Amino acid sequence: MNDLEPAVPEKKKYHHGDLREQLLEAVTTLVEEHGPEGFSLAQACRRAGVSTAAPYKHFKDRTEIMQAVILRAMGRMRSQMQAAADAHPARDPRRIVALGQAYVDFARAEPGMFQAIFGLAEGPNDSELLNDAGDRTGSIVKHVVADHRGEPVDSQDVEIRAYILWCFVHGHSFLYLDDKVPFELSGKVENHMLRIVGDAILPT
Repeated sequence: MNDLEPAVPEKKKYHHGDLREQLLEAVTTLVEEHGPEGFSLAQACRRAGVSTAAPYKHFKDRTEIMQAVILRAMGRMRSQMQAAADAHPARDPRRIVALGQAYVDFARAEPGMFQAIFGLAEGPNDSELLNDAGDRTGSIVKHVVADHRGEPVDSQDVEIRAYILWCFVHGHSFLYLDDKVPFELSGKVENHMLRIVGDAILPT
């Protein structure tokens, strides 16, 4: 691990919450540059322009900092997915395509954070807060499926169909990030794939 970071003068005064936000922004940037495990907390402090003692005014340890960063990323993903779903009415085939595209687009735009959300084998994703955030994200898919099927959101049929849809976009996202898509992937082709899966799982 390389701890060399540009020296940034420590800021002497902060508005309330600025130090915390600066640190979280620095960690988010470093996750994208080096991966979830590819940087030190000292690097994040230097990038944020704070002392190495500063994080402990807001966080217990690195795990807690990563949890906060991941929760923010999950919030961005959830907002993008909800906006995509809200752009089309229930039972419109474009709705499920847009929802799936939002998921893949987030992975493409923030690959480091996407891997941090789903790829850590241990540590912050054991958190009840993260599990709850994941449930709220998954609930968007379930509600879209329930609206399309005219069924209760907690029915087994809705659970299964939502899970199948998630399996596709989740697997596709990781295969894309690993550069393992076995053909030329244009936006038109990706849209066609999402439409095939949507029509199969949620026929009109």
